[in-house]
Amino acid sequence: MAETKEPKEQAEGPAGPAGKAEPPQRSVRVVMLALMVTMLLAMLDNMIVGTAMPTIVGELGGLEHLSWVVTAYTLATAASTPIWGKIGDMYGRKGAFMTSIVIFLVGSATSGMAQDMGQLIGFRALQGLGAGGLMVGVMAIIGDLVPPRERGKYQGMMAGVMALAMIGGPLVGGTITDHWGWRWSFYINLPLGVVALLAVSAVLHLPKKRSKVRIDYLGAALLTVGITSIVLVTTWGGTEYAWDSAVIMELIGIGVASLIGFLFVQTKAAEPVMPLHIFKSRNFTLMSVIGFITGFVMFGAVLFLPLYQQSVQGASATNSGLLLLPMLGAMMVVSLIAGRVTTNTGRYKVFPIVGGALMVVGLFLLAQMDTDTSRVTSGLYMAVLGAGMGCLMQITMLVAQNSVEMKDMGVGSSSTTLFRTLGSSFGVAIMGALFNNRVNDVMEERAGSLGGNVTEKSAQLDAASLAKLPEAVRDAYQHAVSSGTHSAFLLGSAIGVVALVAAFFVKEVPLRGAGPKDSGPEDSGPGGAVEGAAGDAAGAAPRATVAEVV
Repeated sequence: MAETKEPKEQAEGPAGPAGKAEPPQRSVRVVMLALMVTMLLAMLDNMIVGTAMPTIVGELGGLEHLSWVVTAYTLATAASTPIWGKIGDMYGRKGAFMTSIVIFLVGSATSGMAQDMGQLIGFRALQGLGAGGLMVGVMAIIGDLVPPRERGKYQGMMAGVMALAMIGGPLVGGTITDHWGWRWSFYINLPLGVVALLAVSAVLHLPKKRSKVRIDYLGAALLTVGITSIVLVTTWGGTEYAWDSAVIMELIGIGVASLIGFLFVQTKAAEPVMPLHIFKSRNFTLMSVIGFITGFVMFGAVLFLPLYQQSVQGASATNSGLLLLPMLGAMMVVSLIAGRVTTNTGRYKVFPIVGGALMVVGLFLLAQMDTDTSRVTSGLYMAVLGAGMGCLMQITMLVAQNSVEMKDMGVGSSSTTLFRTLGSSFGVAIMGALFNNRVNDVMEERAGSLGGNVTEKSAQLDAASLAKLPEAVRDAYQHAVSSGTHSAFLLGSAIGVVALVAAFFVKEVPLRGAGPKDSGPEDSGPGGAVEGAAGDAAGAAPRATVAEVV
């Protein structure tokens, strides 16, 4: 490794002090392994816990509060995501990341020790508060360690972790609950988290920061209230409360007022939670839009595809994660290929365009499924959608990070993550409402009053339950679910067109670290920056010099 001439006061790179640390390549690999374990923790948790929920309710009671076990976690995660990103930018990435891991582990331990549903909900909120910093910390640290062009090498790894969580979560959750008890659904996080914490502490060396400017507490509070209102509207609307009910209308009003107030405060704050200048970058804004739609589509697909395959195609609910294997496998493979191509060529604009097109086509194909569609055919349709997701999932974060200065890496990563999270909330709510309405209509048409009780618990009917229904009701329900998924995926395909159009407007700015000369600033304003300018900016962290060893 060539010797680098860096200022003496510059923080150590990942290799540690010269002459004292292990080889940089090994250090980076250990850090990346710890980051992947942490990402797995963040993504696996809800899926494991979801499988254990019937057992938890059976022991603790409180069935009426069941939804809050998930909602409390989701709310805390979404609301804290942008704040964790800003804290990392202001006070140092490593400290913020390790703090979020500790909070997540404390929340996991206390959730496992909960004695009633109220305690579990509170401890799940604490766990979600830590989870908000896990994903943002992983993305921002990778942004600090690895130049954008080299970052493509890790896209397949990230997609693989996501696929592993979605496929393995229900299987692991069921196995743990059956053999060890539901409390181990939370305790399982502890050994993995401790390993990640020790590895990050020992090997990761990033510049230390200490901002003299206080964090924007008013902006953080307004953003938290706004995000909370949005998530509650999308969670409760059409289920707990009617869309036109007073509660939903009040939440919408509070959310809109809070977000308007937040935007005003961000223009005045000395150190805003989400600096609005990052949206002056055309690429960053477009990636936020594409990320929102990707979240909208993907989590809708994850919700409705297993439901369709269990209800219409007679698949077992026990291995529900495996039903998504064609989509997740294609996503992982394509993401890996996209990352390698980006690293080797420095070109990336083709991937959002191709990904958007495949996403629209895949959703349209899935909308054509009916009661006679075979598993092979539906698997092929899922693979098309998965290929589109593979082109989009990591490229959106890569381009977004390349469009902000290094000093804004945390808020850039957290903002992109937040938009994807909000997209998933909207996707599940809107596609779910459309699905439920269509199921109700078809059941009324085909089964009349006989279908009333079935419709009320349509999401809980698996192949075994369906076999016990009268043939006429079973046939009506299968047609209803097929029609519902048709409407939901058709809506998703129409929404996906927006992402495809947005992709055509992406400007292919050369990725930093792509050659002997870094790219110039993006022409759209302060949102784009060269690495050197970012490193020299006030409060910015110099990038650790690991490009040549990653």
